[in-house]
Amino acid sequence: MSTDRNSSATTGVTRLHTIADVADRLQVSSKTARRWIDAGDLVAHRLGRQLRISEQDLQFFIRSRREA
Repeated sequence: MSTDRNSSATTGVTRLHTIADVADRLQVSSKTARRWIDAGDLVAHRLGRQLRISEQDLQFFIRSRREA
């Protein structure tokens, strides 16, 4: 049994996605992803002038859309 020392669970580092990354992953336009953020459906974090979406927030968004 091996352990992955680079995993986010071990190091506490959270992967942050760009809007373009999220749009590609969900197969929608960047404009749609921005609408979800503006509507408060998808949580985004502002880092300087850029928006980033954490992996946990993205997973929560996907789960909540599946249940709806």
